[in-house]
Amino acid sequence: MKPYEIRFTKEAVKDFKKLTPRLQEKLKEILTHSIAPDPQFGKRLVGDLTGFFSVRLSFKDRIVYSIDDKSKTVFVH
Repeated sequence: MKPYEIRFTKEAVKDFKKLTPRLQEKLKEILTHSIAPDPQFGKRLVGDLTGFFSVRLSFKDRIVYSIDDKSKTVFVH
């Protein structure tokens, strides 16, 4: 199965640039090896964030994303 394409929102790009180089690498690893092949990998969020998924990046940082199955794209928010 072809992995999903990963897209960043403008806000996510700003947040990515604020991360340390180590966390940027960890984020890339998680996106390419866990989320792209299996977008359901993350924890399904509820309440105001219904429809979004979350994966812990560090103690204080999370990757929040949504999935578009039609275009096989994951949007990192």
